Parts: sequence; C-alpha cells; structure tokens
Amino acid sequence: MNQYVKHEAADAIAIENLDVVFGRQPEKATALLDQGKTRQEIIDETGLVVGVNNVSLTVKEGEICVLMGLSGSGKSSLLRAVNGLNQVTRGSLKVKHGQDFVDVASCNNETLRNLRTQRVSMVFQKFALMPWLSVVDNVAFGLEMQGISKKERRKHAREQLEMVGLADWENKYPHELSGGMQQRVGLARAFAMDSDILLMDEPFSALDPLIRTQLQDELLTLQKKLNKTILFVSHDLDEALKIGNRIAIMESGQLIQHSRPEEIVLQPETDYVREFVAHTNPLNVLKGRSLMKPIDELTHQEGRWQVCQQSDLWLENQNGKLVAQGPKSIKTIEWEKSLDIASLDKHTIILASPDIEMRDAIEIRYHTGYPIILVEDDQLVGILNDDNFYHALLGKYNETTKAA
Repeated sequence: MNQYVKHEAADAIAIENLDVVFGRQPEKATALLDQGKTRQEIIDETGLVVGVNNVSLTVKEGEICVLMGLSGSGKSSLLRAVNGLNQVTRGSLKVKHGQDFVDVASCNNETLRNLRTQRVSMVFQKFALMPWLSVVDNVAFGLEMQGISKKERRKHAREQLEMVGLADWENKYPHELSGGMQQRVGLARAFAMDSDILLMDEPFSALDPLIRTQLQDELLTLQKKLNKTILFVSHDLDEALKIGNRIAIMESGQLIQHSRPEEIVLQPETDYVREFVAHTNPLNVLKGRSLMKPIDELTHQEGRWQVCQQSDLWLENQNGKLVAQGPKSIKTIEWEKSLDIASLDKHTIILASPDIEMRDAIEIRYHTGYPIILVEDDQLVGILNDDNFYHALLGKYNETTKAA
C-alpha cells in the first residue's frame, strides 16, 4: 500500500470521519456508534471509551486552529492522534509530508518516527523538561535525536532561546526557572525542531493569568515570523478567540462547530456553543464589519450622509475623497495601526477599514467624540457609533441600531 497520498496543497492536516476508541476490541464501540448509540451508552454496554467520534476537520498551512471544549470533550484525544500518540480506530488522518501526505492511521512505524522527528513537534502543558539537562540542552534534545552534531544543535538551540528571551539562562537548569520561563523553554525546543506543524496541549493553562497573557502575545509574535501550522488545545474561549484563526469546538468526542472566531461569537450553531459565547469578552474578536450601521441605514441627502445627528455632522464624497461637513471645522484622518490614538482630538474624524478591531474603535471614539467612518475600496460602507459599541458589550450583535 502506498503510504504517501496526494492531497490539496493548502491543507496541512486533513481529518476525515475519524474515530478514536480506548480499550480492547474497539470495533464493538464503532458498531454501536453506527447504530446511533451515545458515548455513555457505549461505556455502559462495553466499558470502551469513545475519545473521538466521526470528526472531519482540516487545518490549513500557517493557520492556528484551536481545539476547545469542556473536560472530556475529546480535544486532547484528537490532538494526540495527529502524531500517533493515540491510535486511530477508524477513518483517515493525513499530515503533510513534503508535497504529499502521510496517513497516520495506516502508516508504518518508520514513517511515523520520521513524522515525529521532522514534521510534527509537541508542546505539553507540564513542560516535559528533563531536570538533569541544562536549558540549552533541553532545547537541543530533539536535534540530538535527529543525529545533528553537538556544536550545530547547541548553536541552533541558542538562536531559539534568543528568540524567546532566555539567552542569558542557557546554562541554568529547569528547577532554577519560573513556570513561565520553563514554558518558554518548551516553546524554544518545539521551534528548534523546525517542524512545519506544532501540537500544543493546553500549554499555558497551568500559568498565572499575567504570564499566560504574555505568552499568548509572544506566541502570536513568533507565529508572524515563523508561520507554523499550529493545532492548539484550550478550554478557555477568550484564549481561543485571541490566538486562533479558526476554532473547533468539541463535545462528547464530536465536532460541534468549526468556524472563524467572529463566526463562533456571532453565529453559534448550538446551545452548547452559545453557552461558551455568553461568557466571553466580545472585544477580543469582534470587528467593525460585524457591528456597523450600514450605509443604507444612514440619512442620505444630495450625495451626502449624516453620520452624527447630535453634532449635525455629514460626510460628502468630493472628487473621490470623503470630506466631513458640520457646524465646525473637522479634519478626516485615515486609520493605521501605527497612529497614536491618544494624539487625536475633538476636531478629528477617523476613516477606517470595516475590519478595525473593536478595542481600537472604542478608544478612537473616546478621544474624538465622533463615530468611526468605515470605508472599503474608497467607498463609505457604514459607521460605528455608541449604540454599536453598547450592543457589542451586551451581546446584542444582530440588532438594528439607530444613528448616533
């Protein structure tokens, strides 16, 4: 059998109809699954545990996909199947290997070892550092398994330690480092392997909130530089919304919803997902496009639109340029991330992309006192006013708002 199968190039991981059953004679459980039996019914009848139930999921190259759900939902069981730590009972699980794909469900041991040492690295919650090795040797350990010389692997390990801010700690031992620093060593070790795919099993959950937030930020910074494919397990939706390009929510071994973060918040597909969303901070994910008052709801008069009723502020297109008109002089400025928001004043109105983050939009509104004007392809598409912000904070995303 050919273990290398062709697949769509944009996918890094492709999972189809995957079952993972723990216990002897797992075929008894799959037969009951086919009969429509629940996970609990299967446990009661056979003693077998269904970790993953008929999951189909793709993860794109360069994407951070967050697997999340309550304890026992199957997220870690699915993650550990990707590098063969959990054996696939049924279905296919293909991981990109060069220009082809390896099916982890059917490949031989040699191919699986090659996958683990060259293509896929894992970061554990408990750091998994070896206490008898120095920091630099912990980072270099995987490279030693690849047969790389001591000089070369230490050189590469030091580069990774520099990247995670631990260059001065290379000769220390794990017990001399804080929890956050130990987790950085774990990250450096995974990055040192230069694997295309990183599997991260709740890597930050054991850390204090402040350190956790810092490491989330650092992971996103590193991802911009390295563009890895990351499958990340979390039980914290705020964390998932912050770092994930897509989120896969699981319940009782099944995949309930797989969507972009914004869609998870705005369009929960089940009550289970809706409960997760109800307790999250919408400012971490929502963009202006989702909340704006569209142009067709604005008062329109002879080629101009009213964008703020209280101050009688209008916007007019003059020779392809949007110009603010009102009882006092107002200048328009195009929004960029590098713009110093604190420098804005009450004589300024901001033109921004509909994809502006809500935190930035609210801060702009605070400093200028005016709605944010949303422009796409040099055309006015809508505005963000106080009603939009209040509705976002209250979770009333889909309600029609009135002009400010």
